[in-house]
Amino acid sequence: MRFNKLDMNLLAALDVLLKTRSVTRASEEMFITQSAMSNALGRLRTFFDDPLLVQVGRGMELSPLAETLREPVREIMMRVESATRIRPVFEPLSDARTFNIVLSDYSLAVLGGPLARAVAEQAPNIRLNLRPQHSDPSKLLDSGEADMLIVPDYLGPIDQDHEILFEDDLVVLFDNDSPHAQGPMTLERFSAAPQVLMEPLSGHKSYSEVAMREAGIVPRTVMWSYLFSAIPDLIRGTDRVALIQKRLARVAVARGGLAECPAPFAIAPLQQSMRWHKHRTRDPGLIWLRGVVRACVGDSEG
Repeated sequence: MRFNKLDMNLLAALDVLLKTRSVTRASEEMFITQSAMSNALGRLRTFFDDPLLVQVGRGMELSPLAETLREPVREIMMRVESATRIRPVFEPLSDARTFNIVLSDYSLAVLGGPLARAVAEQAPNIRLNLRPQHSDPSKLLDSGEADMLIVPDYLGPIDQDHEILFEDDLVVLFDNDSPHAQGPMTLERFSAAPQVLMEPLSGHKSYSEVAMREAGIVPRTVMWSYLFSAIPDLIRGTDRVALIQKRLARVAVARGGLAECPAPFAIAPLQQSMRWHKHRTRDPGLIWLRGVVRACVGDSEG
């Protein structure tokens, strides 16, 4: 099939070439020979009258035209993939499918257990690929590499389909035997205390740091962690504190040796959202998965 003299079969090859920037990797991803992919690239270069992929050192880079084509071509392919992937019905007990979910270790700690149990019981053939929250997670939805994001709502574009899953307060966590266990946690004591701070791999600021900066507090950071769940052990047995989600603090306190108290300044609750691509809104499988995740929030609060 051709459209404006372009063989539409070449669109899939173009999409993969723009993503991988490699004839070899593109051929592997599309399960065709390198010569066939080289032929496809040649035909695309002729059609666009542009090299598209340019040799730079030992690798390939996109030409300026190729950079402008990357997002619209991916959008077209997302629409095609969404239309062909969606089935009229989804049967959890019999359907076999893999869902890719991007989430932080905080969301994994809060929802991972209930989600694993719910899927194992309701849909034994369904596979979940739980992936870490690297770089810009929204781009993973746009590229089709993720089916769902579970992220702080402030990180997501406002035009993205989403739903608030739950809210969580931030509290101050500290060791039971530290000086912070004696007397109230005032703003002065908190500001002067050595802190363990979460620094996401995505490059964004954590919600706790954003909240402190907005309140005019410059944290006295003595240690950074790329995992929320590691913070309780990093302050255990020390005089350090952390501004952490109450759901995580509750688990840490229950294990003993730690205590928590309200933050000594006003903080809006952290809103955790579930996000998906707008073209997948009516996907029955994804509708089912959203319902399961939604139910797991209630289970995690029990």
